Amino acid sequence: MLEEYLNRIIHGDCLDVLHQLPDACIDLVVTSPPYNLKNSTGNGMKDGRGGKWANAALIKGYENYDDCMPVEEYARWQHEVLLELVRVIKDDGAIFYNHKWRVQDGLIQDRRDIVYDVPLRQIIIWKRKGGINFNAGYFLPTYEVIYLIAKKDFKLAPHCNSYGDVWEIMQEQRNDHPAPFPVELIDRIVSSTTAQIVLDPFMGSGTTAVVAAGLGRDFIGIEKSAKYCESANARLEKNKINPEVAKFHQLDLFQLTPPPVKRKKTKQIYDYGTQSLFQG
Repeated sequence: MLEEYLNRIIHGDCLDVLHQLPDACIDLVVTSPPYNLKNSTGNGMKDGRGGKWANAALIKGYENYDDCMPVEEYARWQHEVLLELVRVIKDDGAIFYNHKWRVQDGLIQDRRDIVYDVPLRQIIIWKRKGGINFNAGYFLPTYEVIYLIAKKDFKLAPHCNSYGDVWEIMQEQRNDHPAPFPVELIDRIVSSTTAQIVLDPFMGSGTTAVVAAGLGRDFIGIEKSAKYCESANARLEKNKINPEVAKFHQLDLFQLTPPPVKRKKTKQIYDYGTQSLFQG
């Protein structure tokens, strides 16, 4: 049954598609949902300034979703999605769920209204560059959070536990999607696991699929927008020739055939997806 979903971006509602997936069939989930930014008290979205997004890219929401639910309805929706994701991951599976804490009505909104009754193991800080702050009541926010929600048998790939829990990675600049994942961020996550089947229920511009394919993993994408599905599939085709993950694995090419010279013993750098970059 799962084979019909593999290596496809499915046009549909995430919950409708998730309900069709069997229990314990997915190794890894990497996703970032819409943040409900239009229903906000202080980031410039309501008065037309558009917050931190270049050229106010999210001022009209997404292509077919306005990103403006009532607060309680949004939290219920996202919590239901998380429960479904926990259901579909295997006993050694994990979910990397990216979201953003923000100040609402003068108080921090830390998303505990979404991330509860799930096996939350760790919070990773994604430190972005830049940004704009329209509110004089608090300092400029420069980070987002990635919740690592993991089943009991989940383990990182060998040696990847040496990464810290604060990742400084530039946000994506050259992408038509209003809020794209950086390739480097998803490469860090997927490369840090041995997962073979990677799911993203909010696929957007296709970054999770591009990284999974480039690293020789299978992917399942779900996306509500037909336009984003089309652009993500076009991006995947381009990546068959020029994989976007290649630039993060260049050094490994030389480690495959090290020069026959004597040198001091150094720590080996491990990579789990190099071969896939050069498969036809």
